[in-house]
Amino acid sequence: MKALIIGGSIGGLFAALLLRRRGIDVTVFERARAGLSGRGAGIATHPQILQVLDHLGLDTAALGVTVELRRMFGLDGRMIAQQRRSQTMTSWDRLFTLLRAALPDECYRPGQEFIRWQQHGNGVIAYFADRSNATGDLLIGADGLRSSVRQAVLPEQPLLYAGYVAWRALAAERSFSPALHQDLFDALAFCLPPGEQMLGYPVAGPDNDLRPGHRRYNIVWYRPADEAGRARLLTDASGRQYEISIPPPLIPDAAIADLRAAAQALLAPQFREVVGFADRPFLQPIYDIAVSRMGFGRVALIGDAAFVARPHVGAGVAKAAQDAAALADALAAGSEVERALEVFQAARLPIGHRIVARARDLGTAMQAQHASAHERAMAVRYRDPAAVLTDTATLDFL
Repeated sequence: MKALIIGGSIGGLFAALLLRRRGIDVTVFERARAGLSGRGAGIATHPQILQVLDHLGLDTAALGVTVELRRMFGLDGRMIAQQRRSQTMTSWDRLFTLLRAALPDECYRPGQEFIRWQQHGNGVIAYFADRSNATGDLLIGADGLRSSVRQAVLPEQPLLYAGYVAWRALAAERSFSPALHQDLFDALAFCLPPGEQMLGYPVAGPDNDLRPGHRRYNIVWYRPADEAGRARLLTDASGRQYEISIPPPLIPDAAIADLRAAAQALLAPQFREVVGFADRPFLQPIYDIAVSRMGFGRVALIGDAAFVARPHVGAGVAKAAQDAAALADALAAGSEVERALEVFQAARLPIGHRIVARARDLGTAMQAQHASAHERAMAVRYRDPAAVLTDTATLDFL
């Protein structure tokens, strides 16, 4: 059996490695020509991720920074709530590097932009922008939030904007004063300005450096922005407006200056200080999508190519890993490809809907508008510090 995997990021790599262990021939096609490593965005791990990594025989001993506490700070800087929960905080780059090193280079083809697909008899053909094509027994869409495969099979299901954005940045551990380090650096920490949420946690430093003093602190600040506000934030200094996201270097200086000024006015003093010396922030408008199907004959969607959940549950990587594992199990059972994808969909479609629903609940406190009594109730719940500490970045509800 031969699988064509569209998307060479974390989801595609999980799928490739798990399918290879089942004896399936895989080729990964990645749109980007340059390497994907070097991204520093933080990721909270879950047992579901560690289980799949262990199954692949990959070393997780130096996966990230383990925190034992969750802390909530009031806007005056006092700690108003604390919970004990052990969790390893890693980075996108660390996971990508770990997975990519395990896949032979001959299985990975960069610079291949997927355009369309065609199913024929017992196979499927993928066509690429350079006029090349590839034939296999199945096609796996693992190409993330902007999935071209999803658009090809479900053109009627667009991404939905959530009504708020996340500003993200990294701050060097060496810039922390002793008092600030004691407050923040050993915890997943939060503060809740009205209608907003700031959180932060430690991650590895450059080149996955885990030595104390060489690490970084990852901050995420959720802020409301209506459609007009989103359009302004996605417009660069030349006036060009971007559709989904804006390249970080093109975010206007004025938007960064406004953000730093807002930090001084709105945040707990600990986070005001971090925003002041953090690297240049970058913008992430928040979207989600809950697909109606994950299997289409000989085409499967996994990870963010299927369900895009808001970041509050931290489920993106875990969802991709378990989607890939369920797909590998279904294909290894010996059924025809179409039947295997039906089994895979039956197992993973309900999970995807539950994750998206929980993430939407967690995000209601950042929405300016609430369309139902349920949304209003969730907005009240997730303005409560204890509920935020208990439910953020956990998959306990599954």
